[in-house]
Amino acid sequence: MFSGYILRRVNVSYSGKHKIYLDKKAIEDRHLYRLLKRIFDFITSLVGIILLLPLFLVVAGLIKIEDHGKIIYKQTRVGRNGSLFSIYKFRSMRMDADKHIAELLKYNQVEGPMFKIKDDPRITKIGKFIRKTSIDELPQLVNVLRGQMSLVGPRPPLVTEVKQYSEYDKQRLLVIPGCTGLWQVSGRNDVGFSEMVELDLEYIEKSNLLFDFFLVIKTLKIMIIPNGAY
Repeated sequence: MFSGYILRRVNVSYSGKHKIYLDKKAIEDRHLYRLLKRIFDFITSLVGIILLLPLFLVVAGLIKIEDHGKIIYKQTRVGRNGSLFSIYKFRSMRMDADKHIAELLKYNQVEGPMFKIKDDPRITKIGKFIRKTSIDELPQLVNVLRGQMSLVGPRPPLVTEVKQYSEYDKQRLLVIPGCTGLWQVSGRNDVGFSEMVELDLEYIEKSNLLFDFFLVIKTLKIMIIPNGAY
């Protein structure tokens, strides 16, 4: 459906499966697409921040009331070509959440270099709601406005996750990461790491403005009728 600009690729057999290797030069040469995408991101994120300001204030108040802790959670993520940046989210976990991650690793429910568990005991009451509806991700509009992220693209990984990436997995880092993408609208945490990589590479290969717009609309629908987010 969304063929658009198809990147050249090489399929190689690996453990009985065909892996897609994207053409890095073809991706770098998409100057017009990146320019138009940046204009779309800037305008949409600016308008979004203005329109969603009342919601931001309500959520901020609820987070503060629950445990009097910080409202915004800042975390280092890996962007395009390995660049580092600070991602912003509404805090959905207890203030001491990072201190307890080691003891919870054995409960990880996602294969590969990612960590997710359902009913995470570190999640606050308001946190459970804003994660389910993806409201916790909305402060990332600031990252989009600053050009660190795009509205649509692969999920920005943690530094610790990238350390475990194969060269094949690192192809996810060939483009600017996004607030939403093909993985996010395809089941999110119900989709394993390997499947996430394949979905991200499929997005990069087929990406165009129409496809981006389609994924944004689908994301808005999921915020009303949540999928596998937790």
